[in-house]
Amino acid sequence: MLRVLAVDDEEPALEELLYLLRADPRIRSAEGATGATEALRRIGSAVEAGPDDPSAIDVVFLDIHMAGLTGLDVAQLLAGFAAPPLIVFVTAHEGFAVHAFDLKAVDYVLKPVRRERLAEAVRRVAEQVGDRSAPALDTANDQIPVELGGVIRFIPIDDIAYAEAQGDYARLHTDNGSHLVRVPLTTLEERWRSRGFVRIHRRHLVALGRIDELRLDAGSMNVRIGAAELAVSRRHARALRDLLMRQTGR
Repeated sequence: MLRVLAVDDEEPALEELLYLLRADPRIRSAEGATGATEALRRIGSAVEAGPDDPSAIDVVFLDIHMAGLTGLDVAQLLAGFAAPPLIVFVTAHEGFAVHAFDLKAVDYVLKPVRRERLAEAVRRVAEQVGDRSAPALDTANDQIPVELGGVIRFIPIDDIAYAEAQGDYARLHTDNGSHLVRVPLTTLEERWRSRGFVRIHRRHLVALGRIDELRLDAGSMNVRIGAAELAVSRRHARALRDLLMRQTGR
């Protein structure tokens, strides 16, 4: 049973969100705050009181655009707490999803809020709160938010075969299609290096374990990942070949 604080400086939107949250049987209590300052005060008191206090807060459903401090500002401040509540962003703007990912939000719900979409966010929160043996926010590191038909979804990073640079964006290729995210390829390279992703070209970042073939032809090198054949630049060729040789134990 979740204890919720909803934050929105527009009272009609806050009341609607609280109505939907209180109708969910997994919610023990849902209270509202009409601004960032009030929210931080209440969260700070709840954290200081401890998880067993009646004022405890498991998750904050947080609007982004508010007067004064934004929801992103609040999330950044909460990151400095020893045991902060989880965060679900609720916003009319899809362009902040990657930033939400960086702040380790559990979910990102677009306005107008649909009951079934909110229920999915509550399910995600309940799973993390219910598993106290694992760090509450680690799951966010295994997923990346993408926009699909006006809805933000989180896809597992393990499903991504390779990423392709498209200006300041990157297109993520999976077995089931591709998704455009507003994040540069260099940023993904830094984030995913420890997950086995390697740069093979200024345009491509690939999952090492998804490479099916390495081909050499007249001095050029290519890799095949499923049906895609991608060029390997001279700059990255030797490092890639060494990595693949170590991976196969040769």
